Amino acid sequence: MKNILVVFTGGTIGSVATAGTINTDSSTAFKLIRLFQEHYENHPEIHFDTIQPLQLLSENLAPAAWKTLIAAIETARPDRYDGIIVTHGTDTLAYTACALSFYFSTSKIPMLLVSSDYPLDHPKANGLENFICAVEFILQKNEPGVFVPYRNQQQATQLHQGTRLACSLQLSGDFFSVQGKSYLQFANRQFSLVNPPTRQNPAHGIALKADFSERILMIKPYPGLDYTRFNLDGIDAVLHDLYHSGTACASLQWGENYSLLEFIKRCEKQGVAVYLAPAIRSADAYQSTQALTEQGAKIIWNMSIEAAYVKLLLAYGNFGEDQEIMDFINEDIAGEHL
Repeated sequence: MKNILVVFTGGTIGSVATAGTINTDSSTAFKLIRLFQEHYENHPEIHFDTIQPLQLLSENLAPAAWKTLIAAIETARPDRYDGIIVTHGTDTLAYTACALSFYFSTSKIPMLLVSSDYPLDHPKANGLENFICAVEFILQKNEPGVFVPYRNQQQATQLHQGTRLACSLQLSGDFFSVQGKSYLQFANRQFSLVNPPTRQNPAHGIALKADFSERILMIKPYPGLDYTRFNLDGIDAVLHDLYHSGTACASLQWGENYSLLEFIKRCEKQGVAVYLAPAIRSADAYQSTQALTEQGAKIIWNMSIEAAYVKLLLAYGNFGEDQEIMDFINEDIAGEHL
């Protein structure tokens, strides 16, 4: 007998489409288990316990919801289970996967986040297949860590490490790991290795409080970004996203308002730290990137923007000293470093 805790949080996988509107429905959550039992033949004896601490569409999620989710899982005593499955919407899936990965980095059981690109009644929905993959991972592999099984349309199901999953492609429901490197592929109820996993040593895990700072500002670059539009009152740190080459505008050609260099100077005067991500550490860097670091920005190397953001929230929520924060950022907690 395998004991699995299923944690329902809403999302498309827990929604119905009615009169042209998709919204969460409390009765839909348990439909997933019923569909599994109806369609999954010859499965071994599995006992599902269920809790539903949240019921929301994931675009409405705020970091405070992670604290509620974590508290509910801990109250359910995870050590009693062979694995945990968390149902979740797709819009903020990558961020929650990172939050759970970091917080539960020392857990000895697998935790899998399961989503669906359409409501379960839709013929194209992949929610049931993603759920089956999660159950099979608990039955067959039972590896500790946080993972996300997801089948893109016209592809086999991929299993992603929680801290490696990127947000969905624009105008698409497809998901990929950072650099396209998922961990496992799942087909015909069998797993095959795609890329070797990166694992932290649980013995060196960091005990964290589920405190996610509300004083981190994330900025995404685009041509014509005017930094004077940002109010830094009440902000401890800025995470500035970068273009794919690890760059952002460091030029004064179009005026100081549009230069990240000038914005970093302004942040320094107001006691606000500036972090840059994502960027791959290499022997060479663009001149603009070097100029930004020379001005005092700190690069979070070899990590997705989603992982960098969530890790910063935890860093500033748990630690008060600059060195403690940087030590936490630099340590590989849950396989987040590429």
